[in-house]
Amino acid sequence: QVQLVESGGGLVQAGGSLRLSCAASGLSFASYIMGWFRQAPGKEREFVAAITRWSGASTTYADFAKGRFTISRDNAKLTMYLQMNSLKPEDTAIYYCVVDRKVNPTTSATEWEFWGQGTQVTVSS
Repeated sequence: QVQLVESGGGLVQAGGSLRLSCAASGLSFASYIMGWFRQAPGKEREFVAAITRWSGASTTYADFAKGRFTISRDNAKLTMYLQMNSLKPEDTAIYYCVVDRKVNPTTSATEWEFWGQGTQVTVSS
């Protein structure tokens, strides 16, 4: 049974940083593509970032995340990370870890097979 557990969310002031973690179990971790989505109140889930399987040589970011967020993975620790810098109030959302067995990541939420429960990120102005 695949389990994804996010951590690292919290309350931070605008301009601050947070590092989200996603600990995975029940899967052959290195062979899965991984990513992050977020959902703000009253809005649909939106793509944040994704990383390819194995060495994670390729990453993809939403425009709002480019230059501020960095996705990475540690296959030995079965953990994925999202380093978020220069946070803005509009980054406030629940952040979800996702994994899938496809080869290439997609920005469509409906195409990711497994989801974590999410971690709340709140950025105050």
